[in-house]
Amino acid sequence: MKKKWMATIAAAGLLLSTTAGVYAGSNLQEIKAFFDSSIKFTVDGKSYQPVNDKGVPTLPIVHNGTTYLPVRAISNALGVTVKYDGKTKTVALGEQAKGTPIAAGFDSMYHSKDPKVTMYNGKDYKDVYFDDATGGRNSSFMLYPKGKYQKLYLQVAAVGKDIEEIKVEDSGTNTVLAKESVAIDDGLKTIVVDISGVQELYIYADLDNGGKMFVPLTTSYYK
Repeated sequence: MKKKWMATIAAAGLLLSTTAGVYAGSNLQEIKAFFDSSIKFTVDGKSYQPVNDKGVPTLPIVHNGTTYLPVRAISNALGVTVKYDGKTKTVALGEQAKGTPIAAGFDSMYHSKDPKVTMYNGKDYKDVYFDDATGGRNSSFMLYPKGKYQKLYLQVAAVGKDIEEIKVEDSGTNTVLAKESVAIDDGLKTIVVDISGVQELYIYADLDNGGKMFVPLTTSYYK
């Protein structure tokens, strides 16, 4: 994790839920704990207020000398994505083990599954974004990770002419998260972007006349 956090306590732990009690057929165990409103937190030297998944301020819990915070509060402070699998009762922080292709729900006038345009260097990618229009233009599309992922692995190929610049932007804050050039000789270039907490992404590039942009949607993915 790149970010570091500090709290004015001796020890800190993670707490997925504040539910207490012992239930038949479960692994929950009743404990006696206390909310402590006196504990203060700083992140990168700045005051930080922990909040839950609804944005409501939350207090740390003290139990047997150890201080606990909800996983969501820790992930928000560190800029790390958190996902919970209710079936396996697994909390996953950061990049996921398996990638999720960006193809699901993708919408663009240049979205195609036509074998005539889904081929690149002898391989059929089945589902692509391929801007093969003419003239100098801006080529762009939206993605909607909805804050569920840590990284975007975006594959891009320049066809006909180099792409001088392609940008990946957080459309909610208008913040440029990545800026790359893609040359024809690069082949299929993978652009890795940190998208923790990002709801919507705007991907755009300026294409010269004769230039085309190829993005395979099956091998570009979130993690």
